[in-house]
Amino acid sequence: MKSLQLTVAALLAALLSAGCAREAGTPEAELPILAWYSIPAEHLSLERFQELKEAGFNINFSHIGSFEDAVKSLDYAEQAGVKVMFTCQELRTDTENTVLKVKDHPALYGYFLRDEPANKDFPDLAEWAAKIKAVDPDHVIYLNLFPNYAPDEVLGSTYPEHVRKFIDEVKLPLVSFDFYPVTEGGIRERWWENLEVISRESAAAGLPFWAFALSTAHKPYPVPTMASLRLQFYTDLAYGAQGLQYFTYWNPVPGTWDFHDAPIDLDGNRTPVYDLVKEMNVELQARAGVFVGAKVLSVRHAGETVPPGVTPLGELPAPLTTLDTHGNGAVVSMLENGPYRYLVIVNRSLDAGFDYDIAFSGKVSVIGRDGKATKFSGKAPMHLEEGDCALFRWKAQ
Repeated sequence: MKSLQLTVAALLAALLSAGCAREAGTPEAELPILAWYSIPAEHLSLERFQELKEAGFNINFSHIGSFEDAVKSLDYAEQAGVKVMFTCQELRTDTENTVLKVKDHPALYGYFLRDEPANKDFPDLAEWAAKIKAVDPDHVIYLNLFPNYAPDEVLGSTYPEHVRKFIDEVKLPLVSFDFYPVTEGGIRERWWENLEVISRESAAAGLPFWAFALSTAHKPYPVPTMASLRLQFYTDLAYGAQGLQYFTYWNPVPGTWDFHDAPIDLDGNRTPVYDLVKEMNVELQARAGVFVGAKVLSVRHAGETVPPGVTPLGELPAPLTTLDTHGNGAVVSMLENGPYRYLVIVNRSLDAGFDYDIAFSGKVSVIGRDGKATKFSGKAPMHLEEGDCALFRWKAQ
């Protein structure tokens, strides 16, 4: 036993001398992670909510019609230790009384109005939201905006004007939008432009924004992989997202869309995607202290070509002295959070990883998947897998 202890001590000493010592990890924080189209009314049970929590979700969003079933979901969620984004028919038809009945429930996270409204719907939604706020000013009111490729007749104007109009008129406490960039034919390039608009407009209004990753396949979207989940969520976070959402958790009934391979299938069974989602959520929460409450200082794009609507990487911000992706595409974001600044690098490709050269003028740490910080040794080149994210941290001056 004594020789084993000496061996461990020697190993730790070697790590310290090599500049690989562990430092303090990221601050304690929790990202809101919402399961869109979650447990259906006919499957409501404590066991199902425990399974949802086991997968790493902390907000349940089931498309439930009746008030009675919606309250059941609140009760099961409380027992399982998760929250509920509340919706039911009565929230629309009897708003004030419905809100009065649920506003003090411990599992209530907020209220859902509707999905993807057109410009013309904003006045009605503003009136509905005002009714809810008059009874319950303490919980979130939420809806989800169209992506930037929606038809002009829906947006009513340019996409930035559409987002600005929503913020100014509906007056909700957060901005959420959907855009599923990973298709069978490749990545939709306008996704990054969409993030530019949402990040800019929400920051200008002093509001957080939430974004998505696709977890249920349907034409033309493939079955998700760990690389595709990482690409979507780390890019969302690099642009400043403060809440993350999966579309979907439970497999919707196929109809207009041929939904398949959700984390939970139509019969209520776990699929391999459930395990991917669970692994992704553990990783996200381990690094949550980097992103929750972070201020975006800049987002730039490296590579021989950059997507439309973004800013190419130019002069490097201190203390970064070298960043060479050798022509490969990457999102390069600078965040500030508490006493630290962070450099976030996301590989824009799902086809291949790449080596890159990076150097700093001061002391820098690398934040691993487990949220632990390790002194950066300055070794080059570094490698970034497809869709993956590298995180570097240093003390702000």
